[in-house]
Formats: sequence, C-alpha cells, structure tokens
Amino acid sequence: MDDTLKQALALGRGYYLKKEYGLAEQYLTEVVEQNQSFADVYNMLGVVYHDQGQYQKALRAFEAALRINPGYTDAALNLAVTYNDTGKYKEAQETYRHALSRSGASHGKLDRFVQGKLANMYAEIGDVYLSSGLYLEAIEEYRRALALGPTFVDLRAKLAGALRDAGQREAAIAEYEEIVRQAPTYVPARLNLGLSLYASGRREEAAQQWQRVLEISPGNRNAEMYLQMS
Repeated sequence: MDDTLKQALALGRGYYLKKEYGLAEQYLTEVVEQNQSFADVYNMLGVVYHDQGQYQKALRAFEAALRINPGYTDAALNLAVTYNDTGKYKEAQETYRHALSRSGASHGKLDRFVQGKLANMYAEIGDVYLSSGLYLEAIEEYRRALALGPTFVDLRAKLAGALRDAGQREAAIAEYEEIVRQAPTYVPARLNLGLSLYASGRREEAAQQWQRVLEISPGNRNAEMYLQMS
C-alpha cells in the first residue's frame, strides 16, 4: 500500500470515528477506488450511506464487506438493519440469524454488544407487527429479543404491552411485575402495572402501584389521575 492510500485510509477512519461522515466518505471512497480488499472500509461506507438515507448504496457496501470477509459480524448486523429499514424483513431475519450462528461458533455465545444489537433488531420487527395489529407475531419477536437481553426493561415493557393488547392480561401483569422487580423506580412500568391490575379487578393493588409512583415521582399527573378515577 502506497503512502497516499495509507493517508486516505487513516483520514477516512479518523473522520468516521468522529462521525464526520461527509469527509469520511470522501477519503473512504478514494480508498476503494484504488483497493477493494478492505472489508472495514466498505462497512464504514455502508454506515455513512445508511446515515444519508442512501439505503441501496448501503446494502451494496455491506454486501461487499461480507464478500471480502463472510465472518464480519458487524457488517452482517448492519446489513440486517438496512434490510429491515427497507422492508426486507425476511432477509433481515436470515442475515442476523446467520450472524448469530457465526458469532457464537467458537464459544457458543455472543458478546454483550452483539446480543444487545440483535435484541433491538428483534424488537424493531416486533414493533412493525404490533403497528399492524399482529399481536401474536409481535409477542414472538419481543420474546426473541428478551431471550438475548433479559434485563432490557424497555423491551420487556413492549412485550407486556403487546400481551395486554392481545387480551393476555395475566401474562402482561407478570411481565410488568418482572420489570418492577428488576427496576423498582421505572415509572412507566408501575403505571401500566396499575392499569392492568385495575382492569383485572385488583383495585387495591393498582392503587398501591400508583401511590408508589407518587413516592418516586411526586406530582406525577398520570398517577394522580388514576388514583382519583379509582
């Protein structure tokens, strides 16, 4: 590699890390015009294109990265995200499941960063199902997300909400109770737990949850309103 290419690569990576994507694109493009052997350069370009909303160019860049290095987990995950953003949900699932199997091949499990990223991808697909009224499909995706991130209370809250909307009230209550156990000061979970308990006829328990919210967040308008209505 000549000095000019080395400098362009260093500058491109530097600007990328600082999220100065316009400048990063300029130098990274210069690199791939001269040398097409750097998987990480294609991955960085893919991230830049995705940030710009140029999804087709992002797809081609991530695919190029994976042709060079089929085991490049970060590129595979970025590709899955882009598939998801373009409505290619089947391709997204296949891609990140493949990433899951490859990443865990040596030790049987993923590192925490990859687990978190995959969990959020499942949750995003669950969001799409939920917005379409497909509650059972949404629940399935949220459960997959929680299998990877069991301590992510925001994901568990999504599961609880989907269960509630699907008419599975007791299951929803169980999930809200688990959130409260994991994060006692997480106000949204306590508010929704109270509502679910109230809907199940457990009014005293519901009031206890809302009173606890007021201890955590004095003056909380929702808790005050629910208590007045109960």
